[in-house]
Amino acid sequence: MAESSTAAPAETSAGPVRGRRPRLPAWWPWGGGVLLVLGCLGLQSQLYTGQERTVTTVFMFVALAAAWNLIGGYTGYACFGQVGFFGLGAYTTVVLMVHAKLSFWIALLAAAVVAAVFAAVVGLPLLRLKGHYFAVATLGVAEGLRELVTNVPRWTGGGSGATIPSTGDRAITPWLGNDGFYLLFLGIAVVSAAVVALISRGRAGYALRAVNQDEDAAAAMGVNTTVAKTAAFAVSAALTGAAGAAYAFQQVTIYPQRLFDVDITVLMIVMVVLGGAGTVLGPILGAAGIAIASEYLRQHLPEAHDLTLGALIIIAVVLLPQGVVNFARDAARTRDFSLLSNVRRYRL
Repeated sequence: MAESSTAAPAETSAGPVRGRRPRLPAWWPWGGGVLLVLGCLGLQSQLYTGQERTVTTVFMFVALAAAWNLIGGYTGYACFGQVGFFGLGAYTTVVLMVHAKLSFWIALLAAAVVAAVFAAVVGLPLLRLKGHYFAVATLGVAEGLRELVTNVPRWTGGGSGATIPSTGDRAITPWLGNDGFYLLFLGIAVVSAAVVALISRGRAGYALRAVNQDEDAAAAMGVNTTVAKTAAFAVSAALTGAAGAAYAFQQVTIYPQRLFDVDITVLMIVMVVLGGAGTVLGPILGAAGIAIASEYLRQHLPEAHDLTLGALIIIAVVLLPQGVVNFARDAARTRDFSLLSNVRRYRL
């Protein structure tokens, strides 16, 4: 009797131990991020000019997707006017470099601050709206900013565009060149991803997830939802504004039609959705995947580029509605890697 009573617990306790998946150390994501950045730095020397510019664009969209993910993925407020902060950052840089004769590095920081302050001001009333009302309202803000820029040609060049002095005696800050912009956009992408990672792992991240799940319940539990939403909106705008500032200096000559193009916002959203909304890694994978696929199709199927890319995105969304990262995490937990099972699970 004594032997059987002791053997049973040992057997029971051994079962869970064998089935338990080992936990990764807390520093693993940060270590993986450092290795990824070092790999990007090493990759630069292996690229020719065209490839380097393509990867630079990938870095820019990583930053933009990570920024949108903060308000759209974690908080659950689908902002369709994110491109407005992109254009605002770009034209802040134009005004400060052309008219105030300030260096690009000061203009870069100022662009982030201006975008954040503007987002906080408009966010206080707009974030009271929900769902498609908020999406349409933010889209209207972006269109309003484009009209404002177009109608003050003295400062912005209006519809004719504006040019930042980048060479010669008039250049306050010399143009950085392909190598310099590669490093600049890599830095902005790293900062954006790191900011989102830090927020997601802290109390602010839990507050944003609570707002996403049930805003009324979060408020009842003591979360200041107004502060949480507005802060997330402002930080997201700051990161987007910084990317817009760098883009303006890279392009030298910019136009409001391009800087406030809603297609830029659509790309941000698609990248986040495909990669995995509400995750740190998702926007990075989504941005890299779409940018690489787009470049490949542009080279090999130039006439059917948009149609093919759109079809691939639709198929990916149907098969992986929760995004690649969330699917991989769920599949690793359940040991079910079937895409058909995933489609049935989400009742598509």
